[in-house]
Amino acid sequence: MKFFEEKRKEVMGHIEKFMLEKMNEYLKPIDTIWQPSDFLPDASRDTFFSEIKEMQESARGLSYDLVAVLIGDTITEEALPTYESWLTMVEGVSDNEEGGWMKWTRHWTAEENRHGDLLNKYLYLSGRVNMRAMEVSTQYLIADGFDIGTGHDPYRNFIYTSFQELATNVSHRRVASQAKKDGDTLLSKMCGVIAGDEARHAKAYKYFIEKIFEVDPNEAMLAFEDMMRKKIVMPAHFLREVGLKIGQTFGHFTDAAERLGIYTAIDYVDILKELIEDWHIESVMDLKEDGEKARDYIMNLPNRLLRVAERMKNPMLEYKFSWIYG
Repeated sequence: MKFFEEKRKEVMGHIEKFMLEKMNEYLKPIDTIWQPSDFLPDASRDTFFSEIKEMQESARGLSYDLVAVLIGDTITEEALPTYESWLTMVEGVSDNEEGGWMKWTRHWTAEENRHGDLLNKYLYLSGRVNMRAMEVSTQYLIADGFDIGTGHDPYRNFIYTSFQELATNVSHRRVASQAKKDGDTLLSKMCGVIAGDEARHAKAYKYFIEKIFEVDPNEAMLAFEDMMRKKIVMPAHFLREVGLKIGQTFGHFTDAAERLGIYTAIDYVDILKELIEDWHIESVMDLKEDGEKARDYIMNLPNRLLRVAERMKNPMLEYKFSWIYG
C-alpha cells in the first residue's frame, strides 16, 4: 500500500507542471470573470424593486419540477466546503500548502463558489422557495459529507471529478434551455454561464487523467474500472430534507430531472462514452493482464448500461418538496 501511495505522489508531482502550464486556460482571471452581481438587481438603484417584481413574474412560469431540479443543483453547488476538504485530502495535493495542487484547489473552489452564490440569491428573490428548508438541506449535505468511493487516491478522485463536471454541465445547460422555454431569460443566462464554467473544469480534470494514463496506464485503467463498477454517484445522492434520512430526497430529485430530460440514464452512458473516447481507452498501451481485463469491462459497459437505460420508464410519481411553496 505504501508503495502505491508513494507512486501516486510521484505521478502527481510529474503532472503538476502540466497542470500549471494549462491553469490559465482552465481557470479564468478573477478580475475579468463574471460575478453573481453581474446578473442580479442592484439594491443601490431606483429600479431595484421593479426588477425584483419582474424576476418574480418570470419565475412564476417555471414548472414545479424545474424549480425542484434547480434547488437540488443549488444545494449541490453550495456544498463546496465538503468538496474542498475532500480534495485537500487527496494524495499529493496538500503536501505543500503553497504547491501547485493546493493553488489549483483554491482557485477551482473560488470559481465554483460563484455558482451557488448566484443561484441561491436568485431563488431567494424568486419568492417561490422556502429558503429555510433549502438552507437546512444545504447544511445537512455539508455536515453529513459524502462517500463516493475515491478514498485519498488522486486517480479515482480525478476520474470522479471529470465525470461529475460533465454531468453538472449537462444539468445546468438543460435547465438553461428549459428556463428559456418557460419564459425566464435571466435564469437561462445564469445557468448558461455556470454550464460554461463546468465545461472548462471538465476539460481540466480530463486532461489530468490523460496525463496520468501516459505515465501509469495500468493503474489508471484499474482506477477507471473500479469507479465504473461502483457507479459514479453525484453529490446530490446524499440530499435530505428535514426529518428524512441521508439520501431519501435524492430519488425524488432524480425523478424530476428524468421527467424533464434534464439529466437521464442515457446522459450517464453518453458521458462514459465521452471519457472512453477522450482518454483513448481502446488504444492505451503497456497494460498488464489485470489492466487488459479492466479495459474490456470498460469498453463493454456503455452498451450494457444503454440496454438498461432504454428499459427504464419515465417516472410519474409526484412528490411535494419542503423546499417549494405552493
